[in-house]
Amino acid sequence: MLICYVDEAGCTGVLPDPSSSIQPLFVVCGLVVDQARIHDLTKDLLGLKRRFFPRSVSPGTPALGWILVEIKGAEIRKQLAAGSKRQRRYAIGLLDNVLDLLEKHECRLIGRVWVKGIAAPFDGRAVYTWSIQYVHQWFNAWLEGKKDQGLVICDSRNKQLNTVVSHSIFTEKFRVAGDKHPRILEMPTFGHSENHAGLQLADLVCSALLFPMAVNAYCAGVVASVHVRPEYVVLRDRYAARLEALQHRVHDTSRVPPRLVGGVMVNDQLGRKPRNVMFSAP
Repeated sequence: MLICYVDEAGCTGVLPDPSSSIQPLFVVCGLVVDQARIHDLTKDLLGLKRRFFPRSVSPGTPALGWILVEIKGAEIRKQLAAGSKRQRRYAIGLLDNVLDLLEKHECRLIGRVWVKGIAAPFDGRAVYTWSIQYVHQWFNAWLEGKKDQGLVICDSRNKQLNTVVSHSIFTEKFRVAGDKHPRILEMPTFGHSENHAGLQLADLVCSALLFPMAVNAYCAGVVASVHVRPEYVVLRDRYAARLEALQHRVHDTSRVPPRLVGGVMVNDQLGRKPRNVMFSAP
């Protein structure tokens, strides 16, 4: 069985002008891992926390208590953009090790990046729902290829929003025309990130990697706000190829000519740039 852990970064508000403090994009990404690897993946993440943030827990805290202390991707992003030289070095060192961990445990990424247009409509609830449906679509396609089954665990937001998203998958699984996601055993469940190593890693991918990389690729030179930082260019230079390789993508032979689909797709309402801009070195 495979588990897909889903988190998001950014906000769902409309971007009214280029200098607005509203975040200029929204990211939803699923991190897929084989359930047989979750135990070792969790132990490795706890080891990273002890190594990079040794003073984050009180002396005498049990080893497993480290799971309750989250390394938030937004804080790592902040250290990279505005921290001291030592903090920037630590941020890069941590992200190097996160990528090593994901590669070691053969994790895969499926998600959507939504780059907002200036003063353009942006229906946050619909965008999040579409993104979760997209994750289910390609997660199920991967499961079909492996003849396996899976579950989706999303980072919990609030009951109302969770219910809307879960119901959207319910309507796809129980439609008259047949189950769109037969390999996924249930509607998405919602967990608290402090209890799941998979959700904590999904947060790091979304907030500390995909979000700043997308900001640099699609917003630099157009949006002038605190969220667009020149320091983010190092992430594309250092991690673009590795993140590209971690995505689950397949050849769609129904298209002429056939092309790769799935993985982390980009919808750029700002400059209409393709996804490969984000996953190539600047």
